[in-house]
Amino acid sequence: MGEKSPLKSILKTSLPAVIDLSSQTVMWTVEAILIGKISAAAFGGVGMAIQVIVVFLTVLLTFIVGSSLIITRYLGAGNRWEANHILGQTLMLGIVSAFLLGFVWYFGAPGIFTLIREASGEARQAGITYLRTVALFAPIIITNFMAVGVIRGAGDTLYSMFVNLGINTLNLILAPLLIFGLFGLPRLEVFGAALAVGISHTVGFIATFYLLRSQKLSLFLAFREITTPNWQTIKRLFRAGLPTTIEQLVWAVGQLIVTGYAAVIGITVLAAHQVFLRIQAILSMVYMGFGLGAMSLMGKNLGAAQRRLAQRTAEMTSWVVFIFVLLVVAVIVLLSKRLVMVFTSDPQVVRLGAAVIKVFATAQIPKAVDGVLMGNLRGAGDLKWLMWITIASVLVFEIGLNWVVVFVFNLSLWGLWMVHMADETIRLILNTWRFRGGKWKFIDL
Repeated sequence: MGEKSPLKSILKTSLPAVIDLSSQTVMWTVEAILIGKISAAAFGGVGMAIQVIVVFLTVLLTFIVGSSLIITRYLGAGNRWEANHILGQTLMLGIVSAFLLGFVWYFGAPGIFTLIREASGEARQAGITYLRTVALFAPIIITNFMAVGVIRGAGDTLYSMFVNLGINTLNLILAPLLIFGLFGLPRLEVFGAALAVGISHTVGFIATFYLLRSQKLSLFLAFREITTPNWQTIKRLFRAGLPTTIEQLVWAVGQLIVTGYAAVIGITVLAAHQVFLRIQAILSMVYMGFGLGAMSLMGKNLGAAQRRLAQRTAEMTSWVVFIFVLLVVAVIVLLSKRLVMVFTSDPQVVRLGAAVIKVFATAQIPKAVDGVLMGNLRGAGDLKWLMWITIASVLVFEIGLNWVVVFVFNLSLWGLWMVHMADETIRLILNTWRFRGGKWKFIDL
């Protein structure tokens, strides 16, 4: 095979993934800003509801990551038949999971939101309303989430970008109309925000189904594959994807516990913490877009036995993201107070957020570079390493050390983000050491 340009491959695969993933987070951010106009309590409650949704969606990474890793190897080797088989089996499992998770969201919401302590109960009720409404659309939202995830993981990032841009553009139009009751529509506030999510994802589901049957993608969905379980394939999907699911689930639960710490301190700290999480969520989609691009290219290069190209591509992706995140940090530091005021006008939240935002900005440097490095290791199949590193970091830093700095030393929001920065830095050091060791080049999926 002739020499390729790693930078061209990186940008071609990663930039659509960046736009695709960022569009969802931008929509969540706009939604948060709109809900923030209702009250700081509603802002905090809905923010926590979204974190709950993310925790549960993480369970599905077993199927999405497992299938993506196997599919990219098959596509790299030119075996589309097996790739399509993996797609069908993945979506069959996803449909079953979608109904189960919808049931848990709807009936479990009241218990989940007892974590929020406030006199009025407004934040708690906002979270319950949002989660229960989204649960009604769960079978469609979750199935589409999985299908688009597999399309993206297979490297068809341009098409996954178009689907998610369509979903989030429609959501962007519907959200203010239904939240505030514009143009004669009823003012539905938090319920309207969740309803907009459900409607837009239903339209997106139809578009995704059309694409999977159109033969425009690298993959094609056969009805026989989603109705006929192959237990050997299902075991293979679990074996390939389960470490990543555990890794991401532990991380998501850890972040939810940290949010619980913020909620226990008070609504002001919770709201300021949610502001940082919203900003970081947007930035993380950029990191993740490059990480997914790196994962897809790594799988295809290893499937084609191009180990040298795989390493060159991985290293260049890290440099691209490093340059990007330095620019991001500079912008955050320069705009600090204005960024917080985008989300809320509450003077206490603005004052607290502006005081801590430099720590938050600095934490983005190791987080960005490590996000891409993890994508490369994941694409190579070094999943158990990533799982154990994440479990250790969550237990030691996110849950353990955060509890100490908040409840023993009373460092509040500043302490939470100092611990997060230390966590990300140590994980970057350990993953760099692992990558340079080179064992990832010889892992068999």
